[in-house]
Amino acid sequence: MLNITTFLDANSKRLDKDVLFNPTTGEKYSSGEILSIVSEIGRILKELGIKKGDRILIYLKNSEEYLFSLFAIWRIGAIAIPTNRVFTANELEYIVSDSKAKLMITDEEAKDLINVETYIPKNISSFKNCKVLESENTDWDDLCQLQYTSGTTGQPKGAMLTHGNYFTAIHNECDVLTLKQDDVFLGIYPMAHVGLSWAIAALRAAAYYILIEKFNMDEYLELCEKEKVSVLTGMPPVIHSLTTIDARKQLKTVREIISGGGPLHKKIWKDFHQTYQIPIINAYGLSETIVIGTGTVIRPEDYWEADRFESVGHPVCFSEVKIVDEHDSDIILPKYEQGEIALRGPAVAKGYWGNEEKTKSSFLDDGWFLTGDIGYLDEDNRLFITDRKKDMIVMSGWKIYPTEVEEVLIKYPAVKEIAIFSINDCHRGEIPVAAVVWKDGEECEGLVSYARKNLSRYKVPRKIFTLNELPRVNGWKLLRRELRKMFKE
Repeated sequence: MLNITTFLDANSKRLDKDVLFNPTTGEKYSSGEILSIVSEIGRILKELGIKKGDRILIYLKNSEEYLFSLFAIWRIGAIAIPTNRVFTANELEYIVSDSKAKLMITDEEAKDLINVETYIPKNISSFKNCKVLESENTDWDDLCQLQYTSGTTGQPKGAMLTHGNYFTAIHNECDVLTLKQDDVFLGIYPMAHVGLSWAIAALRAAAYYILIEKFNMDEYLELCEKEKVSVLTGMPPVIHSLTTIDARKQLKTVREIISGGGPLHKKIWKDFHQTYQIPIINAYGLSETIVIGTGTVIRPEDYWEADRFESVGHPVCFSEVKIVDEHDSDIILPKYEQGEIALRGPAVAKGYWGNEEKTKSSFLDDGWFLTGDIGYLDEDNRLFITDRKKDMIVMSGWKIYPTEVEEVLIKYPAVKEIAIFSINDCHRGEIPVAAVVWKDGEECEGLVSYARKNLSRYKVPRKIFTLNELPRVNGWKLLRRELRKMFKE
């Protein structure tokens, strides 16, 4: 028996303190109050006909309703599908169709967006004293979540995550950050993905988690100072912005800051380190491994200069890492030789929902997961990431898959050929741009507007380059690396 929500039962019995605060609404919650709210939402879901194993899509803005809805789904043994609020109707419809989701938890603004039954959590603060609902009997290998992550084919894949996967991930996140009950944790990540796991880890440790609905630097710094934040979430663009100002007064209580979701350049790290002397926790993981549930991390004791910081460190607890040949995963490569990064550990997903072919190619029989990222190990067994096998673009932590974007934009009438690729950006790490061959040979206005209507905002190309032809091998295989060289900025 393992239902991941039962840590709420334990914490509610031994602690009487606030563990969650939303500064936008002013609401605060103790572990016991969260358990009551989760129980009442769980009852409502059951009354709507939801049973163990049913899939439920969550489409909410960053909020406590998002987190509590997820817990409620897990509590009754159903399977949560977290989605990002910037997803379009087309993106949601594909996920609902693929997962056979029975219900979407959303708000009034989006209740009619797609054709699926909806539940809108309302007045949840009134649920704070409701009777506790007994958790459904679930096991280590029972699914609790489908985390949809796109691939180079352009079609999202649902990584099958279990209660056991999350048990491991929460343990490792608490361990990596050495979270304690007196910590104050400021979270800025989206609840649709990494924000969920860090928030759950903080609640498991009974730290005080501050949930920011939408990032704003002024509010971020104000809350750091006012609430005496000790654990701070960041990402390369945020850390870069902090190097352009002097916020030492506001960050004086911060003992560590998290970075991830993309490379943090050596110069930015050095500038931040020299100004603030706050250790950066740099982590590596994927949707299929619940961030660092199975992954690597570099901590302050692992580096003493910027060159060492460029590593993403050593495996976290229970995790293993190796480098294999890109074309033959049976061949393990020696130190410093680049190849595909493979991870193994108890937080690795069971596979991809309804996709046996992709599962077999990525999740090997001996437990290793082929990440699609390219890197190498040094003499200390520290991992360095150097490239991406799958041409994925990472902008401020957002993952963008070129083929997915291309399949949408090629439908624009004036486009003959199009290639999406990345160029470096000091603030965001990299940004998506497009190289276009136009049907009439001349650039046509309107492509960006078309993209904004049919894609999530973060997937829209920031620049459009016009070419007479795209670079290809023997006239067919697209050379994205060549495009990156051509338009290097």
